[in-house]
Amino acid sequence: TPMATQKPYDASDGVSAVVGDVRLLNVLVLTEDGESGNLLMSAVNSGDQDVQLLVQYGEGSAKTEIELEVPASGATGFGAGEQVFLEGIGHQPGQLMPIYFQYGDHQGVQLQVPVLDGSLPEYGGHLPTPTPTPEPTETPDPDGTAEPDAEG
Repeated sequence: TPMATQKPYDASDGVSAVVGDVRLLNVLVLTEDGESGNLLMSAVNSGDQDVQLLVQYGEGSAKTEIELEVPASGATGFGAGEQVFLEGIGHQPGQLMPIYFQYGDHQGVQLQVPVLDGSLPEYGGHLPTPTPTPEPTETPDPDGTAEPDAEG
């Protein structure tokens, strides 16, 4: 009888894969509205060179690509500290979202990534928040002279 402990499996909510020297661990997307998401995962680069990991999602001409830097000889967490904001994901919590990962000339892999909401306490603080757009502010005149009023 084969030993169950010798079979690799994903022990958490996300999925895992290997692309070249990079192991992707516990990959999942968090969303509230099914439109924007935060990609949450760990990447372990066992190689001796930094990797620019291509992450691609969406369909047809609406595919979106982002790049994540995975430093050499170590593990990097994504989405927990600084979010990996995914716009226009089009998947609701409970669905699987296809996401493609690849770098260099290594064969990529498409994962069916679970989409979750923030109902579990460990994910509540990692829901996506769009980067605020700065609002223009009035700057004072550099020479310190005020413009005369049109009425005065």
